[in-house]
Amino acid sequence: MTATGREPGARVADIGAGTGKYTRSLLSAGYRPTAVDPSADMLRQLQHALPGVPVKVGTAEATGLTASSMDAVTVAQAWHWCDPLAASAELARILRPGGFLGLVWNQLDVSVPWVHRYSRIIHAGDVLRPNFRPVTGPEFVPDASSVTPWSQPMTCGDLVELAKSRSYYLSAAEPVRRRVLANLDWYLFEHLGHRPGEPVELPYLTLSWRMLPAGAPGRRSRP
Repeated sequence: MTATGREPGARVADIGAGTGKYTRSLLSAGYRPTAVDPSADMLRQLQHALPGVPVKVGTAEATGLTASSMDAVTVAQAWHWCDPLAASAELARILRPGGFLGLVWNQLDVSVPWVHRYSRIIHAGDVLRPNFRPVTGPEFVPDASSVTPWSQPMTCGDLVELAKSRSYYLSAAEPVRRRVLANLDWYLFEHLGHRPGEPVELPYLTLSWRMLPAGAPGRRSRP
């Protein structure tokens, strides 16, 4: 989700910006992002990649930004780390009248059978349940949502490395790690018949929600 509904040049607070993956998209679309993240090290990396983008060490619950200073707020792949009630109060505080909150998730498209089985093998825990709607405080109500399919070119080696980056693998004992890798080796090369280095398109979904301040004129009522 970009800052839909706002003209380019609008000020957008990108909360949980990390090293700037989503911030870069906002900037390239013509918006004026301010990156907020609790990690000063990640923000330094962001500044190196995106010089000129203002940064602020802070969280969704305590951004450190001025009240009514932002036309929109985005939280991409980070809302699950936030306290939704405290964060909603803080983000409503920094929004100008007419502003909105955009919440974004990327997840594996498990409607594709081979991806569903892959996600089970690697114990992917970030696949949202059907009809999921993000929890916010009373300051916001849902206005619109969208699902955008896309894919990322990978190799089987990349798929293994992706599995190794997941919290299940990182926190597992060595025997469990060996079992995950053995299952992946069998599934990717024997069962699916891929060759080492062969390109594979990994399907994803981007799920996004636009949330309006509860008192916004013309807002939709909460179901």
